[in-house]
Amino acid sequence: MKLFTTDKELTIVHKLSRGEATAIDLLYAEYAPFLTAVCARYIPQNDDMKDVLQEAFIKMFNKGNTFTYRGKGSLKAWATRIVINEALLFLRQQAKEDVLTTDRDLPETVDEEPEVNTLSTDEITAMIRQLPTGYRTVFNLYVIEGMSHQQIAELLNIKPDTSASQLHKAKVMLAHMIKSHQRQEEKTVWRIG
Repeated sequence: MKLFTTDKELTIVHKLSRGEATAIDLLYAEYAPFLTAVCARYIPQNDDMKDVLQEAFIKMFNKGNTFTYRGKGSLKAWATRIVINEALLFLRQQAKEDVLTTDRDLPETVDEEPEVNTLSTDEITAMIRQLPTGYRTVFNLYVIEGMSHQQIAELLNIKPDTSASQLHKAKVMLAHMIKSHQRQEEKTVWRIG
């Protein structure tokens, strides 16, 4: 007798709780594109990103019997948290000492905020992936995941002021990247027109 066949999420949860090998296939089929995008925000190199994702899916399968279903979307949230934690673990291992990097001759501010509505999600994601590790990590945790500077500080073992500083620098760097991209686009349109 099959249980929970009407809801993919519940089916996956049921199979994970029983340690069924098909659970990981279903989990992957359902969430891989979303979780890949989450991981890509933290890990810019594709080979490393694939390794982190693989480790995350293994951890999901191994810890599936400890997952507590809390309603629709809770499985996706749980899987997302595992991917983020694996990405942060990878970054810590890569850095050995500190996730954060120092800036390179960046101006402290931007003259005016760039217009981002003209950019695609893929273009914005590609720019985020170009940020130095520390900037990218804090930016993702604050802007995308909605964590406070205090939470980020505890997670990364830094001071809240350092988190705020890294976020500011990430925003400045992103603004410069966006403006540069837009200038390049204008030149291309000018040549074509």
